[in-house]
Amino acid sequence: MSTQAWVELALLAVIWGGSFLSIRLALNEVPVMTAVAHRVFWAMLVLWAYILLRKLPVPRSLRLWAAFLVMGVLNNVIPFALMAWGQLHIETGLTSILNATTAIFGVVVASVVFADERLTLNRAVGVVLGFFGVATAIGLENLLKFDIRSTAQLAVLAGTLSYAFAGAWARRMLTGLRPQVASAGMLTGSALVMVPLAIAVDGTPSFQLSATAWGAIGYYAIIATACAYLLYYRILAMAGSGNLMICTLLVAPVAIILGAVVLGEELASRAYAGFALLALGLLVLDGRIFAFFRKAP
Repeated sequence: MSTQAWVELALLAVIWGGSFLSIRLALNEVPVMTAVAHRVFWAMLVLWAYILLRKLPVPRSLRLWAAFLVMGVLNNVIPFALMAWGQLHIETGLTSILNATTAIFGVVVASVVFADERLTLNRAVGVVLGFFGVATAIGLENLLKFDIRSTAQLAVLAGTLSYAFAGAWARRMLTGLRPQVASAGMLTGSALVMVPLAIAVDGTPSFQLSATAWGAIGYYAIIATACAYLLYYRILAMAGSGNLMICTLLVAPVAIILGAVVLGEELASRAYAGFALLALGLLVLDGRIFAFFRKAP
């Protein structure tokens, strides 16, 4: 990937790294389906307002709007709902590790779908190193807690697999669109499914929430969704769907660091070893380290 793609990927990881905390805070007062509906609905409004102010062209093709609907289901409705529900029932460390499997699924799915994203040795080794770096940072003992019988764990894994298919779908169907339009269209598809579903499951939403809950909703809807998806589609165009999913390897360390800096949580010594292993995995994925040694006399 280019240096610009890596910088924007890191920025996206920082934004999404803060979403775990904000979602968990919102879930203290808001049911799961309603929390997801808040996320996609407000983000959709912000992006359409931006598009109207900038007078960007609005897609009119029914085929494209159908693609937006599928993308919204794959990238928002399924993973947001499954992973938010999973967070209520399993440990944060294990959730983060399972979320990091998005990078593995993303690279594998992209290698099957796209000829120019084939599964090379450095990509396979880099993703595996990165995954174990995340697992080491959070605690390898969490891997031992995986239970195939746990519905919550399977729900999180299903969400990460849906993300991987969404990345491939976006590259196949939405490439060439402006990031703002692609994001707004996708979130419109999500809202069309999620808002009625939330009302059917949770009932009419209450707006009598605390400032903390509204702040959390504001962060994960506006910053971690509307703004983040503008970056998402930029990186997709620059680096491809498989490389885009690498972002999930960076999210967990960001979440740990934010917890240490903002909440005063202890940063265990294993975190540094995990970060080092993650960095090695990213270097292997990037491939430039091999080019450097090949050129060395």
